[in-house]
Amino acid sequence: MGNKNELLEKKEKYITMKETVKQSEEIEKLAKEQQSNKNQISENKELKKVEETDNKKQQNQWVPYVPVEKKKTNLSSIVTLCVIAVIAIFGLSFSIFTVYNIFNTNIISGVHIKEIDVSGFSPSDAKYQLDNYLKDKLPDEITLKHGDFETTISLAQMNFSFDTKSATNSAFQVGREGNIFENNLEVLSMMFGHVNIEPKITFDKKSLVKNLETLSSQLPDAVVQSSYYLENSELIVTAGKEGNIIDVDGTIEEIKNSISTFSALKNPIKIAVKAQKPDNINMEKIYQEVRKDPVDAYYTKDPFEIHPSENGVDFKISLEEAKALVEKEQKEEYSIPLHIITPNVTTNMIGTEAFPDLLSTFSTRYAASNRNRTTNLVLASNKINGTVLMPGETFSYNKVVGARTISAGYKEAPIYVQGRVEDGLGGGICQITSTLYNAVIYANLEITQRTNHQFVPSYVTASRDATVVYGALDFQFKNNRNYPIKLVCSVSGGIANFQIFGMKQEDDLEVQISSYETGRTPTAIYSEAYKILKRDGQVVDRQLLSKDTYKRH
Repeated sequence: MGNKNELLEKKEKYITMKETVKQSEEIEKLAKEQQSNKNQISENKELKKVEETDNKKQQNQWVPYVPVEKKKTNLSSIVTLCVIAVIAIFGLSFSIFTVYNIFNTNIISGVHIKEIDVSGFSPSDAKYQLDNYLKDKLPDEITLKHGDFETTISLAQMNFSFDTKSATNSAFQVGREGNIFENNLEVLSMMFGHVNIEPKITFDKKSLVKNLETLSSQLPDAVVQSSYYLENSELIVTAGKEGNIIDVDGTIEEIKNSISTFSALKNPIKIAVKAQKPDNINMEKIYQEVRKDPVDAYYTKDPFEIHPSENGVDFKISLEEAKALVEKEQKEEYSIPLHIITPNVTTNMIGTEAFPDLLSTFSTRYAASNRNRTTNLVLASNKINGTVLMPGETFSYNKVVGARTISAGYKEAPIYVQGRVEDGLGGGICQITSTLYNAVIYANLEITQRTNHQFVPSYVTASRDATVVYGALDFQFKNNRNYPIKLVCSVSGGIANFQIFGMKQEDDLEVQISSYETGRTPTAIYSEAYKILKRDGQVVDRQLLSKDTYKRH
């Protein structure tokens, strides 16, 4: 029994071992199959790479042409036909444009001037249309504004206009300035768009600059330069004040832009300004101009020459002390004591023989009942009365009359301030200036500086007045004669009178003044004045004195 059991156990172990071996063989076989499959896949990949390499080599190799049967539709043929068609159309268009450009005598299509279509017009017709259009767009006058200050300028007096001739010529040249290919291309491009030409603005720049420079001194915040005058035995030096001046170039650009865009029809033009400091007081220069030795008056008969007397002037203090006074004290006005040396023989002592001939005279009327204003007239005239100018010497109203101050005796009287009539110190003395201005013109003397009022004054007509503002506006003229002249002035009985004496010359001419208004607007009056020169009753010359603009009351 025991042996039987052992035998059965051995049999079961054998069977188990046999099954294990069988399973191992199967697993090994399966592993070999999987490895074989992997090797096959790897070989296939390598074979594929070789085939691809061979294909590429074959593609790079020359292959003999083998005729094939043509297909019914060929893309390259269509492209060729399209190219031929385009070339034909381009050639035809090129020929048409060339012929068009050669025989066309008008402006090509698509050209505008000032946004006005001038296509198809001849240059002369385009200019005619443009002139009529711009005639209504260009205002008679423009308004300039700086803060509360406003003034007007006549465009006609400044000869403002649009250069329509150049603009239409430029329009005609569009499509004609390049070579034949460039011109045809430009004509073609004009069919799909347009070009606009802006005509240039032309004007009398010299007159406009002079007008703006004059306006600069009339600004309410204008810079005031230092100055000086003689008051009895004292030299009065006035300090300048920082302020603004008109930026002339900037303002001209503002005017041009405003006119070009037509905004000047509605809106005032802003005056471009720039700040400026007054010049420093130059005591050394003043001393050189003031200091002089006394000169006795005399004249000679053959040839006749007059040599007027001159007072000697010198500082009572040294120049260094005068400089220190100005540099040390910050004042609006400085007083330098003077030593006046009277000559032994004055011009008045040589009598009428020195100034035998009356060269000119002019009078204006004033209201003697206005005592303050009359006082101012008398003070100013007394300063000028008896002044003698040598040939080539220049008269300065502000230097001779001096500052209008309370200490000098001047009174409050009506003056113009920023377009309004107000009481001001020294009011009325411009009547003396205007009276002298007319006498100077009749004596055919050279005017070197003159400015008109803001309003036409009551005592003279438009363009026959002259205004002064101490430190800003002056009236000056030059003795351009061969002999000295003497100014005689009187204010009495409601009449202010000037007489200019000297010696007549063979080439003296008769002088007449022609002044008249050239236009009026709701805000301004425009006028001109001419000096007419005659010999033996015949006009030999006509000279423009001024073109002026006044505000209306």
